Amino acid sequence: MELPQLDKSNYLKGLLIVAKKDKQLTEQEKKILKSIADKLGFAKDFSEDTIRNLLSNKYINETPIKFSDRKIAESFISDGLKLAFADNMVSDIEISWLLSTAIENDLNSDWFNHKMKKIKESSANQLNSEFALLSII
Repeated sequence: MELPQLDKSNYLKGLLIVAKKDKQLTEQEKKILKSIADKLGFAKDFSEDTIRNLLSNKYINETPIKFSDRKIAESFISDGLKLAFADNMVSDIEISWLLSTAIENDLNSDWFNHKMKKIKESSANQLNSEFALLSII
């Protein structure tokens, strides 16, 4: 599937929002963000700058994101949940924002809760190596 540029931008922006929600950024989260940014075709210097300044950036609009396609939204929510669980310190604010984004994309709370349960049960190694994004690009 060819992702529209707006969806690529929103995908990365959404993951940045998730990473920022708990007001801390671990090395594991940085690694995931850099990997996804690379897969989406963003320049390395852009993604590294953005990640480095993420916690101090007050200008990121945190409105739930609407994607152009349901499959992109499902992929995003899966990767967002993996990112949220990557640091072993999942916050309610991360989950709440991802749920709001799921609902914005017509994914119901039952779907979201099922997906979250599956990801939560996955091992840490799986969380960091298998991105849903790869199944749609």
